[in-house]
Amino acid sequence: MVYAEAKQFDPTAIPVVDISPLRNGSAPHQVAQALHAASQNLGFIYVNGHGIPDSVINAARNVAMEFFRADSEQKAKVSISEQHRGWLGLGGAKMQDDARTDLKESFIWGYQNAAGKTPQDHPLRGSNQWPEQPDGMEAAAMAYFTHAQTVAHYLMRGLALGLSLEEDFFLRFCDQPLSRASFVYYPTQDETLGAEQFGVGPHTDFGVLTVLYQDEIGGLQVQTVDGEWIHAPPIAGTLLVNVGDLLHRWTDGAYKSTPHRVVNRSGRERLSLVLAFDPEPETPVDARDIYGADYIAQQPAISCGDYLIWRFGKAFAYRK
Repeated sequence: MVYAEAKQFDPTAIPVVDISPLRNGSAPHQVAQALHAASQNLGFIYVNGHGIPDSVINAARNVAMEFFRADSEQKAKVSISEQHRGWLGLGGAKMQDDARTDLKESFIWGYQNAAGKTPQDHPLRGSNQWPEQPDGMEAAAMAYFTHAQTVAHYLMRGLALGLSLEEDFFLRFCDQPLSRASFVYYPTQDETLGAEQFGVGPHTDFGVLTVLYQDEIGGLQVQTVDGEWIHAPPIAGTLLVNVGDLLHRWTDGAYKSTPHRVVNRSGRERLSLVLAFDPEPETPVDARDIYGADYIAQQPAISCGDYLIWRFGKAFAYRK
């Protein structure tokens, strides 16, 4: 038995972009053009100069690992809700109908206001479920969410500039975003499980933009335009950002949402910190808003919220 194989990382395929000049305003259009070009290629971008303090990342990692190492009975106290908040155990997700279930666990949460409250206005938005242990999980998780959401906002501003749009085009409906964050835990994967077993099977991301912190373990693989798989290893000091299906649709295919997967062949636990950025549920996703009222798009307009309901229903067993 073997693991699914991939070629070595090709640095020309996934560029590293310093977004500091976008964040500080010194050269936003230069960064915008780099983001724009990368989004039209594989749609994956290593981002440095992102501004998330190491202390925030480390605090989030520490509480996540303590949570996942607890027994299942304790984790089950915050089992996934109908609004997709809480713990999703092994076997709870698969990315394709004919695929094996993913070899991972997740803890998922989302936007909440200063009082800890969340709007109850959409099937994929509800109260966050915080476990009793570890101490400080809510504070650490929400700190990471807030910082990663800020990074996503800067990136969306850059992409809007790259498309010659108003800087806030993608952020017009973001006061109470549908964004979700997750801690994703991958146990060690034995090679006897074969080449068809994945931590996460081949898939594209559902929403607008994904912001990923991956630890030093590695295991992420990205499919190139010619169908080959390449490693996308962690690069110190960076986040890995990728275009999701909604942004692909919004730009009528100009920005690429690329298949990727995870194979944890390290013999060690792997942890990712993920932000799936999405605006408010009613946000219209319509290519004509980018290209003009007379533009004929490949797909009809749809709201962000309606699209995500459809995609989640296909991917998560608990929603069937």
